[in-house]
Amino acid sequence: MRLFYQTLGMSRGSKSGRYGQLLTAVIQAAAAPGTVIDIFGLAPHRAVADQYRYLEFLDTAEVIENGLRAQTEGYDAFLIGNFFQPGLHELRELLSIPVLGLAESSVSMACLMGPTFSLINVNPKFNRRIMEGITLQGLAGRMVSVEMMAVERPGVFDLALQDAEVRDGIVAQFVETAKRALDKGAEVLIPAGGSLMAALLQADLREVDGAPVLNGLAALVKTGEMAVQMRALTGSFTSKRLTYAPPSGKILADARAAYGAQIYPDAD
Repeated sequence: MRLFYQTLGMSRGSKSGRYGQLLTAVIQAAAAPGTVIDIFGLAPHRAVADQYRYLEFLDTAEVIENGLRAQTEGYDAFLIGNFFQPGLHELRELLSIPVLGLAESSVSMACLMGPTFSLINVNPKFNRRIMEGITLQGLAGRMVSVEMMAVERPGVFDLALQDAEVRDGIVAQFVETAKRALDKGAEVLIPAGGSLMAALLQADLREVDGAPVLNGLAALVKTGEMAVQMRALTGSFTSKRLTYAPPSGKILADARAAYGAQIYPDAD
């Protein structure tokens, strides 16, 4: 089994950087025997501030191109390791291989681990986006709250991977914030973002007062493996009716005439 793991974090640092090293270690540890996972970032000067929709829009084109590349090169699934999951729905419409995202996989896994969950967030601009995604999944009724940490700047997470004192401060703040969620009834805690997940994993924070701190990076890998196995067992995975149905017939012919014969490679 070969999985293509698309991270946006490594456009700010190479695979040899702290985040790239930790991400690689976590993903490889989560992979089952026989699963090969290749990790790819975006081009330089991308994924600078994906909480802004226009900047995310610019990055999404490259994510979609990488998804098409993954299928062409024989990967069995495409994993989007970003909490906003840019290109998720477009790629499910385009590709026949499974396409999974960090937020969907994390929330789905949390619902298997406990009846309720809360997300611990680091940026107030994320809140509406988080709510939109969970509502789209139909799981808003399982969510207790989105709790806010106070983080000075995004780069503090990169610093935390190098400085134990900074990391300890993030962990202490996460625990304090998480306890507010637990007091409201949450039973599983989801760090809302790969950078926060990485810092907590490096600190080996696994639970707070008996509530699991979800390892979303591992959840994405295991969901990807499951999707590939289900496709092998049943012959299909992504529904191509309605939401993810590609164009066909005259519409497909018109689209290819306008945009090029290469679009929707699996459609007919």
